[in-house]
Amino acid sequence: MAEYKLEVTTGNMKYAGTMDYIHATLFGTEGQSERTELDNFGFDTRTYTIKTTTSLGKVLLLKVEKDPFFILSEDEWYCSKIVVTTPEGEAILFPCYRWISRGELVELRGGKGELQTDHMNMTCALKPILKHDYQSLFNIYIFVGAVFFLSGIELLFKGMAESTEQWESFEDIKGIFCCWKTPMSEYVAEHWKADEFFGYQFLNGTNPSVIKRCSELPPNFPVTEEMVKPFLQEGSSLKEEMKKGNIFICDQKIMDKIPTREYEGKQLQAVAGLCLFYMNPENKLMPIAIQLHQQPSEQNPIFLPSDSETDWLLAKIFVKSADAMAHQAVYHLMGTHYLAEAFAVAALRNFPVIHPLYKLLIPHFRYTLHINTLSRTILFGPKGALNTSTLGNEGMTELIRRGLSEMTYSSLCLPENITARGLESVPNFYYRDDGLKLWNIINSFVRKVVEHYYPSDNDVVKDTELQNWISEIFTHGFLKNKLAGFPTTFDTVEEVVKFITMLIFTVTAQHAALNNGQFDFVSWMPNGSLLTRRPPPTTKGQSSVETILETFPNIGETVNLCIYLISLQVLLGAYTEEWFQEPDLKQMINEFQADLSNLTDIITARNSELELPYTYLSPTEIENSVTI
Repeated sequence: MAEYKLEVTTGNMKYAGTMDYIHATLFGTEGQSERTELDNFGFDTRTYTIKTTTSLGKVLLLKVEKDPFFILSEDEWYCSKIVVTTPEGEAILFPCYRWISRGELVELRGGKGELQTDHMNMTCALKPILKHDYQSLFNIYIFVGAVFFLSGIELLFKGMAESTEQWESFEDIKGIFCCWKTPMSEYVAEHWKADEFFGYQFLNGTNPSVIKRCSELPPNFPVTEEMVKPFLQEGSSLKEEMKKGNIFICDQKIMDKIPTREYEGKQLQAVAGLCLFYMNPENKLMPIAIQLHQQPSEQNPIFLPSDSETDWLLAKIFVKSADAMAHQAVYHLMGTHYLAEAFAVAALRNFPVIHPLYKLLIPHFRYTLHINTLSRTILFGPKGALNTSTLGNEGMTELIRRGLSEMTYSSLCLPENITARGLESVPNFYYRDDGLKLWNIINSFVRKVVEHYYPSDNDVVKDTELQNWISEIFTHGFLKNKLAGFPTTFDTVEEVVKFITMLIFTVTAQHAALNNGQFDFVSWMPNGSLLTRRPPPTTKGQSSVETILETFPNIGETVNLCIYLISLQVLLGAYTEEWFQEPDLKQMINEFQADLSNLTDIITARNSELELPYTYLSPTEIENSVTI
């Protein structure tokens, strides 16, 4: 007689337990156990025993079934994990982390990571037993918290959202979030007009991905020495400052001739601006020239800080509006949410749950498909924020298409991105400083895991599940970017390390940098409105405060564009689900968490000395996956 002890853990979320009958069956290389009934489950870990006449050999599979308890209604059960201890004393982890419905049969594989050769051999041995394909089925997670939260916010602002009244003053706009503020959101409301703060945001705001060093002016941006000389260091020139590396540019050509929507019987207009910046001797990035359209003409003047206060402010407002639309469509939605979706779906289709890369990556895909499905309603739906923007759905979709066509592999790899934009030595660039540290920490962790399972390049080449995964990502994600450097296969361990580093950085740190500051920076609508109702100025000297207020969305439109600026957090490195059984892998995770904790301390110390702390890439502020 042989005895197998089962420690069964139920999740700690609401309604995770069940009154239904649970049955378990063990399968090994030498046979299988009887189908054994277990008790119903509460919110805890319970131990059970399965007895067999002889040893089952190496335990390969655990089947879990759920049958109804009398005539009670459906009673789902959330099983976190089951640990099986064999008669020989070996403890085998069987991760589950999913809801199990009545009448459902779930086949669990062990927590030790297995590459294709090993687990295919075991799968062949199990073929007479398995009812389902051995590849992973997607774990279904409940994701209702965000929906209820968003619904509550909509109700809170329902009256304001239905208003068509115009804003009468800048001060009135503060009433939108009068009871919901952060120190940064209050700072933005007070300083949004300042040139210094305008420049700061292109380094450390919600979209730090567009500015680059300028060594030569584009031919379609005819800024002269005389125009900008008053704003440079005394005795210097634009040419000299370019040589010193102190001139930067934001070129919004991706917005050129973009489709816009109709509003009150007229076609709205978006700008495709060019904005020139100067890093002054005080290490402050200052805007010194703005052209609102790509082609220079008499109706497309170059605005300067010396113009009237409202002319210059209006030019900055249109640049920030275009930047807000590009941020949402290209860098945030497409560059993190939709990339994460492509990575996740390909992984779920190609990696079985026993594959080490499935175990490594699955925590970084938690809730991603759910939030993306939700966002297609709340952002792109008939009343969604992006549908009510200047571009509307058609324009936003075209913007995403353009962004994807211009995306390169190196643009997703932060060290290469920073170098390509010439931003290695820009002072006070906290997104870069913190981001590169995070990239290195993630890269070190990924390298340890990958090299543990792939000792040689040949191990990479012969893993067809890995090759199918990257091939599917390329085919369905980057096929139109054939010359943009994206891998179609993996030939070396180093290539796998780099790609997975990029993936984890994208769905954690990059998403946090682009998402988590949205309320801080954009809840003050004038600082980055997705809607501009008036056309951009074509001459100087014709603007006023009233012109600016008429350019902004009305009260109801402002509320609709702002109420979704929220975030949820499951922190980077917080692996709450136990997918790996091997002690070496658990140690790697512990070291990863220690490195993240150390970086948190470094960032906290740095921020304590800053007027404007940059917190979005502190590990304590980074989600472990794209969740909002």
